[in-house]
Amino acid sequence: MSQYRKTIFANDEIYHVYNRGIDKRPTFTSRREYKRAVLTLDYYRYEKPPLRLSKALTINLEERKPFFENLRNKSEKIVEIVAYCLMPNHFHLLLKQKLDNGISTFVSNFTNSYTRFFNTRNKKREGPLFQGVFKAVHIEDNEQLLHIQRYIHINPVVSFIVSAKNLDNYEWSSLQEYVGLDEKIICDKEIILDQFSSIKNYKKFLFDQINYARKLKEIEHLLIE
Repeated sequence: MSQYRKTIFANDEIYHVYNRGIDKRPTFTSRREYKRAVLTLDYYRYEKPPLRLSKALTINLEERKPFFENLRNKSEKIVEIVAYCLMPNHFHLLLKQKLDNGISTFVSNFTNSYTRFFNTRNKKREGPLFQGVFKAVHIEDNEQLLHIQRYIHINPVVSFIVSAKNLDNYEWSSLQEYVGLDEKIICDKEIILDQFSSIKNYKKFLFDQINYARKLKEIEHLLIE
């Protein structure tokens, strides 16, 4: 049976985007794979990169840095990444669409590029890595925005990957960028952080709900249709 997109993406609106591995199989199995996925998110948020990421990474080191700097400084974003979390067999993205078809293009570029990388590393594997049509929920208001980004950032606790006290150490989400532990600038996080007087208060907002986090599984159908 064919699958169709129920959600119509509008510019300057924010959406919670989610997909998992086919048959819930692992999609990120090593540090190298996680790091490549984060780099892929960063690269394809820009409009029409001149090269596939795999080709861009073959540029000699002397020319590679200015290539990426030029992309970031001169290219328009098709999406803004508000928050993200990569898990062993799925991912969560909080995205604001900036150009027409931006979210669909971005997610397609991300999953296709990463799948090629994954299949190349796992030489006996071929074909799709992620389920067919990614899921997306429109963020209706600020309260939902705050709760969804919290859900994304505490997902490693919800899924028993890390303990609450070690959540700050989870490298494969945007939380470290939010709290100043990661120098990478991938996220447009001001829409969240500007609502808090300090990083300390933002962390309190997150951690106050840690004990409640696993109960969110019971209402997951409201977070992702």
